[in-house]
Amino acid sequence: MAKGKVEIAIESCKSCQYCVVSCPKSVLEVGENVNSKGYPYVVAARPDDCIGCAMCAQICPDSAIEVWRD
Repeated sequence: MAKGKVEIAIESCKSCQYCVVSCPKSVLEVGENVNSKGYPYVVAARPDDCIGCAMCAQICPDSAIEVWRD
C-alpha cells in the first residue's frame, strides 16, 4: 500500500476539524498547542498510518494541508 506524508501549516489552521473527520485512517487530531491566532491546530498524530489519499488537503477550507505520496 502507498504511504503518504502530511504537512500542516499551523499558522493557517483554524481547527475546523474537517480534515480530522475526513481522514479514513485517523491520522490527524487536534493538538494541545495553539498558533499565534489562538487556535489549537491539527497535528499528524499517527503519520505512519497516512496512505496519501489527500482527503484532508482537499477538504481544508484554508489550504493549510499538503500531502505527498511515496
